[in-house]
Amino acid sequence: MNLFKRSAKQNQRRQKAPPAFIPWRFGVICGCVVLALLALIGRAAYIQVLEPGKLIQEGDMRSLRVKAMPSARGIISDRNDEQLAVSVPVQAVWADPVQIYKNGGIVQRERWYALADVLGIDRDGLLERLEKNKKRRFIYLQRQVSPAMATYVSRLKLPGVGLKDESRRFYPSGEVSAHLIGVTGIDSHGLEGVERTYDGWLTGEPGRRTVRKDRYGRVVENISLKKREPGQPLSLSIDQRLQAVAYRAVKQAVADYQATSATVIMADVRTGEILAMVNAPSYNPNNREQLQSFRMRNRSITDAMEPGSTIKPFIVLAAMENGVADENTIIDTGNGLMQVGGSRVRDVSRVGKADLTKILQKSSNIGVSKLSLAMPIDAVLGMYSSVGLGDASGINLIGEAQGFFPDRRRWSDFERATLSFGYGISVTPIQLVRAYATLGAMGVNRPLSILKTEDVVPGRQVVSADNTRKLLNMMETVTHKGGSAVRAAVPGYRVGAKTGTAVKAAAGGYSDEYIAMTAGLAPISDPRLAMVVVVNEPQGDKYYGGAIAAPIFSEVMESALQILNIPPDAGTREELNIVNRRDKADAGT
Repeated sequence: MNLFKRSAKQNQRRQKAPPAFIPWRFGVICGCVVLALLALIGRAAYIQVLEPGKLIQEGDMRSLRVKAMPSARGIISDRNDEQLAVSVPVQAVWADPVQIYKNGGIVQRERWYALADVLGIDRDGLLERLEKNKKRRFIYLQRQVSPAMATYVSRLKLPGVGLKDESRRFYPSGEVSAHLIGVTGIDSHGLEGVERTYDGWLTGEPGRRTVRKDRYGRVVENISLKKREPGQPLSLSIDQRLQAVAYRAVKQAVADYQATSATVIMADVRTGEILAMVNAPSYNPNNREQLQSFRMRNRSITDAMEPGSTIKPFIVLAAMENGVADENTIIDTGNGLMQVGGSRVRDVSRVGKADLTKILQKSSNIGVSKLSLAMPIDAVLGMYSSVGLGDASGINLIGEAQGFFPDRRRWSDFERATLSFGYGISVTPIQLVRAYATLGAMGVNRPLSILKTEDVVPGRQVVSADNTRKLLNMMETVTHKGGSAVRAAVPGYRVGAKTGTAVKAAAGGYSDEYIAMTAGLAPISDPRLAMVVVVNEPQGDKYYGGAIAAPIFSEVMESALQILNIPPDAGTREELNIVNRRDKADAGT
């Protein structure tokens, strides 16, 4: 009984006490909850308000897509609006290797082989390239494919292969104007010629469309649209008709004389506009397999040469300008041999006593040497510089050379003599045509232009018009009977020209190769056109300017005068044809 009572009392002591409210513990718990809530709110505010960029960027990367809308490159045309360079729509073939392998990879090899065949690439090379780039999302398979090829590719319906719009440059004039117009690269930016020099003007601003897509590639929102701006058109000063005539002539000359190259440049003396600029050999800019450096060089502006006898008219003009001689001055050239220092100056043929007209007509080295030695060296170099030799021509094409003008403190008499007949300096064909254009403009020197000019660029009077007119009349006799440029004459027109034959410089002296040149103006009564013809390294017995370059000058100049409808200013064609046939038999150098 006592044990039972004792056990009941112990059970009563073990009963739990009723729960008691503890304020400080409750406060701690509530504080922790509040702090956690504030931390979450703060973090959310920090992410959403202060630094939302990262999340937005990650979201945009998953949903935003930007589609480029390429703009057309500006059209290049000649002065008569004939198109010389246009952009045609083409497409690029691209691949998404991730998508390809996600859809089973390269299973149906026949279809992939068909893709390689139409793109003109190696079959195994295509498959190997996809395998190497299987983790990439975009690679180009082929750029600038034709619409027919693009249609075939789309019909193959290969997963992960798509088409992208782009444009390709097409040159309707082909090799005729290739050196002048230039060419663009695969990204439609200029590499050579006008395409490169005026790339910023010709290149438009591409458009851009920004959209939001869902996971299935469907457009759910149009974000923005930037309209594309096409490139600006460019109108050149050249006349494509004259380009074609000149190119045909130089191409034939290279073939006939097995020359390394040939060049023709023609300028309008009234405006300074270049009407023709051609070189041979040329290349087809529509065929990228012909893009070789020796073919692509525009020799009209890049190749400097010693001008030879084509420089002599400027020595005669300098002598008249400095009062050393006038049109009646008689110079004794002796027996065709003159000792100057330890060297000799020779004439091709004996001239004897001659006035300035005959000195030019017979191309006397001794005559111009005596004129040069009678003047200060600064007068000679000043004349060359004033007509544009040794300076940039003004056409602003990339790659133009400046030539070589010596700057010495002391000049030997022989150096001063050779300077008068075109040795010791080097000029480019474009500089030489500028100098002759200055003569045609009656002593007004203006920069040349490859762009069509609305207004005539004002020039600078560098020599007197009176002495220039006298010189032009002298130059006309060079194309008459007994002159060195008789084969440069044009039936029905008064033509003034000067031929030149320069030995090419080589390391340590001169080589056995020659440059044949003819430069001149027409019609002499009212000069309109200046032209320079250069034939580089002709092979065979004929290498003089009067025998090789002069006939090219005559052919191109005659066609140009007729095409431009410039009225004749000489005798009838029948009369001049009779004279021409007789004079050609007596043609000299």
